[in-house]
Amino acid sequence: MRTTRLLLRSGLTLAAAAALPTWLAGPSAALSGISVSTIGSTVSVVTSACTQSNGSWGNASLLNSGQTAFAQGRQVALAGTTVSQSAAWSGVSPGTYTVVVVCSNGGTAGTQSVIVSSAPAAPTTSSTANSTVNSAAKPAVPAPARGVMGGLGGAARDYGPLTLGIGAALVGSGVIATGWYLRKRSKPYRL
Repeated sequence: MRTTRLLLRSGLTLAAAAALPTWLAGPSAALSGISVSTIGSTVSVVTSACTQSNGSWGNASLLNSGQTAFAQGRQVALAGTTVSQSAAWSGVSPGTYTVVVVCSNGGTAGTQSVIVSSAPAAPTTSSTANSTVNSAAKPAVPAPARGVMGGLGGAARDYGPLTLGIGAALVGSGVIATGWYLRKRSKPYRL
């Protein structure tokens, strides 16, 4: 009987701990539902938030730092399937851009910033003729293709409120279990 009550009590506590982060994550549902990546001077976006309406999935727009409205950017129609829709822009010059995806029903699937860096220069070698140390030429390490994205610890991908809620629930249940264990250990042993 005591074990049943203990299991029921810990189960309710665990359920409450699991529901709390999901409830707190509710407002973050407006976070980006898109994934943006760059390879060289090509920017691409992928989403699964849009549904097809009148033969169209929607449009994506690439806005530079001086543009603020969707219509001002370079627009591309989304292509894809019910599982995933995508768009891409080629020949994008270096800089910081904002990608906005608007579905065919008029809703915004997401907005995300991206940094396009210039193509890394060819590796260079250098040596000194008068050096007494072995001066074998070493190629320079090319710069990374993408800059550091600000936000959640430099994360470039948004995992959504469900994933963050599950992670928070696991952390919360660990904290609760640790507290319960320490509480039980602090009591004197009774028969």
